[in-house]
Amino acid sequence: MKLINIGFGNMVFASRIIAIVGPESAPIKRVIQDAKESGQLIDATYGRRTRAVIICDSGHIILSALQPETVANRFSGNVGAEGGSEQPGKGSDS
Repeated sequence: MKLINIGFGNMVFASRIIAIVGPESAPIKRVIQDAKESGQLIDATYGRRTRAVIICDSGHIILSALQPETVANRFSGNVGAEGGSEQPGKGSDS
């Protein structure tokens, strides 16, 4: 079974993923709220901003701080370097 890194060392089985979407739309926000109320929400953002919502076949909803494109690339086998791609960039401090 293939594991996908969804950020900060967290892994999910690739075979369990149904969809990888952004968190901006109202229907996805409702899905997140419903999962939280039913105890099926897994927050893997480590306090960072949610950038990807992973919907699993078990009904679980996983929040990730990685961009949906990054998770999708890892899902399809195009794994980039760890480190810089895992943490959302804020630009330079100058």
